Amino acid sequence: MRLLYVDDEDDIRAVVDFALEDESDIDLALASDGPQAIALNASFLPDLILLDVMMPGLDGPATLQCIREGAINAAVPIAFITAKVQREEVAHLRSLGAVDVIEKPFDPLALPQRIRELFGKKI
Repeated sequence: MRLLYVDDEDDIRAVVDFALEDESDIDLALASDGPQAIALNASFLPDLILLDVMMPGLDGPATLQCIREGAINAAVPIAFITAKVQREEVAHLRSLGAVDVIEKPFDPLALPQRIRELFGKKI
């Protein structure tokens, strides 16, 4: 499964990279912002995107909208990853088309299984 992880924080991308490095069934690409995520979506063609909500410039919701409006891989499942997990915020993110919302901080050891669960929902 091909996963695109998008986060503007270098440390969090490094944690995700480390958490998934031994997972032979997960092919990971990392992006640091919305424009890079849009470009990688078109070239890497991920099966799932984990997308940070709060990023400078093009935030997560705007990035999701751009991906949905694109011609290539527009229907890719997207899950948001955020520290803002109040009921109203989660409902809003789901209304934008997110398949799930993962709370930050997340457990790096549990992340591979969570990704497999999300991937299983899309099939």
